[in-house]
Amino acid sequence: MLFDFANIFVFLVAGLVFILLNIAISGIAQTRLFSKEKSMAYECGEEPIGDTRIKFNTRFYVIALIFLIFDVEIVFLFPWAVVYRKIGMLAFVEMLIFIVILLVGLAYVWAKGDLEWIRSIQSVREDAESGKSIDQHPGVHQES
Repeated sequence: MLFDFANIFVFLVAGLVFILLNIAISGIAQTRLFSKEKSMAYECGEEPIGDTRIKFNTRFYVIALIFLIFDVEIVFLFPWAVVYRKIGMLAFVEMLIFIVILLVGLAYVWAKGDLEWIRSIQSVREDAESGKSIDQHPGVHQES
């Protein structure tokens, strides 16, 4: 049993040494010539248009976080599926509780309107009443 842990430890140390060695080699081998052209934004060979520091829609981050939360469940579901028959009904009940918690989270996110890409003025008004700023809603449009 101790031998198994030693294998994992050796693997982790070898991986860390490999990473640090690559960082050190790239730091030594890189060229340090700076110019105006190198600091410009690259747009597929075209002349850059405008400033590269633009406002980025925060909805991308919200959607990415929601994706990560619900995608990480696969990390827990796969090992469970592998050992399900050995563990029995207790494992099934535990995973059922886990999935119910995820579904409650999904229902909350859906009810809150975070799955909508463009939020309506009505939802922004409700958020404003609860203390959120309208600046936090870059994708707002008028309802028809």
